[in-house]
Amino acid sequence: MNRPDVTMNILLVGWFSWENSDSTAGDFLVCDVVRHWLESAGHICHVALAPPFHGGVDLKRVDPRQYSHVVFVCGPFMQNHWETEFLGRFADCCVIGVNLTLPIPLDVWNPFDLLIERDSSRAAHPDLAFIAPQHRVPVVGVCLVEPYHGAMVDAANAAIERLVATRQMAVVAIDTRLDINTTGLRTKAEIESILARMDAVITTRLHGTVLALKNGVPVLAIDAEPGGAKIKRQAETIGWPIVFTVDALDDHALEHALTYCLSADGRAKARECAARAVSMATAIERTFVAAVEALRPEDSKRAERLAFAVNKGWKRV
Repeated sequence: MNRPDVTMNILLVGWFSWENSDSTAGDFLVCDVVRHWLESAGHICHVALAPPFHGGVDLKRVDPRQYSHVVFVCGPFMQNHWETEFLGRFADCCVIGVNLTLPIPLDVWNPFDLLIERDSSRAAHPDLAFIAPQHRVPVVGVCLVEPYHGAMVDAANAAIERLVATRQMAVVAIDTRLDINTTGLRTKAEIESILARMDAVITTRLHGTVLALKNGVPVLAIDAEPGGAKIKRQAETIGWPIVFTVDALDDHALEHALTYCLSADGRAKARECAARAVSMATAIERTFVAAVEALRPEDSKRAERLAFAVNKGWKRV
C-alpha cells in the first residue's frame, strides 16, 4: 500500500472510552480492525480507553486539536449524554462512524462526516468483528466441591485461583450437583455435556474427575482431604497421573500439570484411562448380578444393622 502524502493523527473512540458503558469484546475486535486499516495506510492512531482498561489515552484529557480525524467504532449511537459530549468536544474534527447501529433515521439525524454503518435506515453491512484476527485460548472447566468435614476446601480453592491467574484461559464454572446447581445445569446430561466440551478440567470433585476423563478430557484433580481419599484412589485405580493432595500442593507443579492437561499427550492419556476404566467397570456386571442372585435373606446382616441403629439412638416407629 502506498504511503499517504500526509500522515494523519486519528483518535479511535468507542464505548470502551467511558467507564461503566457496557463495552464488549466485539467493540475491541472492531477497534483492532479499524486501527489496523489506518495504521497500514500510514496514519497514527490513538485509542481512548477508560478504566478498567489501560494502555490508551484518556478521552477526558485529550486535546481535540491534536487530531484531524476521530472515529467512533462499534455499537449503538443515539442522542444520549455521552454521544452529545463526544460530538461537542470533537466538532472541529472530521467525525467518522464505523460499524455503528443508528436507530434514528439518517434523514432525521446523521452527525457524521463519513458513516459506514452496521445498520441504519440507509443500509446494513456485516459486523467488522467477522474479520478481526482470532485469538483462541483454552477453555477450562473448574468444578469445585463444597466444604465438608475433613477436607481443606479453602486451601484447594485458593491454589486453583492462583493457577487460573497464571495464563489466559476461558474459565467455565461447572457444578455436578443436581439438588442445587450453582451454574444453572439441570440434568445429568447437561453436566456431562459441558464437561465433555472442555479442553481441560480443574476439579476437587470425584465426578468432575470421572465424567471429564470418561469423555477424554484431561483433568487436573485435587483431592481436598489431606493425604488423599476417594479422588486420589480413583485416579490411581484407572491410571490417571494428574492428581494432587491438598496438603502437598505446589504452584509450579500445578502449572506444569495444567500444561500437560492442555497438550495432545494429556488428551491421549485421558482417552487411554477412560478406555481402561470402561473395561474394568464393565467387568463388574457379571460379578454383581451373580452376587445379587446368590444373596439370600438368611445371609443378611439384619441383626447387626439393627444393633448399630439402636446404639446410635434409632427407635422403631
